[in-house]
Amino acid sequence: MSAPTRRMSIAAGLLVAGIQPASAHIVSSRLGDFYAGALHPLTDLQDLVLWFSLGVLAGSLGAGRGRWIMVVFPLGLLIGLLSAHAIGALSAGSALNAGMTLLVGLLLAAALRIPILLLCAMAFALAVIRGAANASDLAPETDRFLFAAGLGCIGYAAITLVMALTVAFRQAESPMVWRGIAIRALGGWIAAVGLMMAGLSLAS
Repeated sequence: MSAPTRRMSIAAGLLVAGIQPASAHIVSSRLGDFYAGALHPLTDLQDLVLWFSLGVLAGSLGAGRGRWIMVVFPLGLLIGLLSAHAIGALSAGSALNAGMTLLVGLLLAAALRIPILLLCAMAFALAVIRGAANASDLAPETDRFLFAAGLGCIGYAAITLVMALTVAFRQAESPMVWRGIAIRALGGWIAAVGLMMAGLSLAS
């Protein structure tokens, strides 16, 4: 064995011998519970569908009306998280989540100009229920303040981003007729997803 090969073999052996278990789990870091609160809803299909459809509904009504849920929705998430023990069984009901998805999809498909108060009430109720649902995985050692901060931040960011994209899509320079039809068609698909979710929940 040549000298360079021998030196490379020794270096490789030292590297292998020095391997330590990786401590890369985010929960072990200082802000782990913040990231857990922010990422938990993004791993739940019900949250993804409901948050997305609510953001599209708010954006389809225009920036003036939709901006109110930028405050109402995160607030509802936090209240739901705090009151999870009181409404835990309600938030766990898949039929209720399916019904909310179906309702939002039908409102989009019908292109109804619902009042601001009704939109805020819907957003608040949906947020409270989903906030309570996200409390199901809280462990005794979880920092609830950081978890709630992460949940509220991701709720604000998700709703704002989807709503802003919907508003920008509707206000583009090309003719708006087909864009409105596209949003209504998307509402029909969301309603179909809600209907399938309701069927699965009743079947189980």
